[in-house]
Amino acid sequence: MSAKRSISRPGSDAIRDKGWLAANRYLVLRRISQLTVLLLFMTGPWFGLWIAKGNLASSLTLDILPLTDPYLFVQSLAAGFMPASSALIGAAIVIAFYALFGGRIYCAWVCPVNVVTDVAAWLRRRLGLKSGRAPDGNTRYWVLAGSLLAAAVTGTVVWEWVNPVTILQRSLIFGLSGSLVVIFAIFSYDVLVASRGWCGHLCPMGAFYGLLGQKSLIRITADQRGRCDDCMDCFAVCPEPQVIRPALKKAGQESPLILDRDCTNCGRCIDVCNKHVFHFTHRFDQRSDS
Repeated sequence: MSAKRSISRPGSDAIRDKGWLAANRYLVLRRISQLTVLLLFMTGPWFGLWIAKGNLASSLTLDILPLTDPYLFVQSLAAGFMPASSALIGAAIVIAFYALFGGRIYCAWVCPVNVVTDVAAWLRRRLGLKSGRAPDGNTRYWVLAGSLLAAAVTGTVVWEWVNPVTILQRSLIFGLSGSLVVIFAIFSYDVLVASRGWCGHLCPMGAFYGLLGQKSLIRITADQRGRCDDCMDCFAVCPEPQVIRPALKKAGQESPLILDRDCTNCGRCIDVCNKHVFHFTHRFDQRSDS
C-alpha cells in the first residue's frame, strides 16, 4: 500500500501529519506567483490598467522598469543585431536576479507552462502510467544550442515563433485559442509519452536558466536526511528527481545541499516530506544531522 501511495498520492502522510495547507505550502505560493505575474500583463488588455506592458520575453513595468528575457537577448545577439539599450538594461536586471536566487526558479515560480506540465504529471501518477521513454536529460542543451544556431543562420529569433510560454500567455490575454494546440501537444506528450518530458528533457529555456543560476545563493538542503524513511514521495513529485539523490543519500557528495543546476527550487520535496528532511537555505550552509 505504501509503494502504491508513493506513486499515485505522494504527500498523503504529510497531509495527515501537517495538514493540507502546510503539505502544499510551496505549491500554493507558486500558483499565486504564476497567477500574479500573468495578471500584471492581463490588466492592461482586459481592464485598461497597464501595470506591465509586453510579455515575459520583454516588458516595461509601470512605464519605468524594463525587463528582458536574457535568453531572448542572447538569441538577438546570435541573430546579428544589438537590442536597444533598454533591453540591455532589462536583461542585466533579470540576469542578476536569477544568478543570485536561482535560474530555474523561473521554471517553477514564473513560467505558466509549468502549471500545464504539473497537471500532466499529476494525471500521469493518478492513472498509474509507467510506459514511455523520455529523451536524455542533456537533449534540452542540444535544443538550446540549436535555437541559437538557427538564430545565427536565419537572422531571426526563431525560438520565439514556437515558444510555448509566449504562445500560452498570448492565448490567455488575447483569446487566441487556436495557438493552444502547442500547449495541448506538450500536455499530451507529458501524459502519454514521457513523464516531465517537456520541462525536464526538452525545453531550452529551462536549460538556459539552469546554466544562468548554477552558482546561485538560494538552495534546498536535506539537512535532516537522517530522518528519511525512504518513502520516495520527494522523488515522485520532484520535476527533476535526479537532483535529490546526491544530497539525500550522499551519492557522490557529502554536502546536504541540492547543488544540481537543474533543481527548480519548487519546494515540493519540502511540502510532501512528513519527516521534515528538506528546508530552504543558502549555498554556504553545510549543516547536516548525518
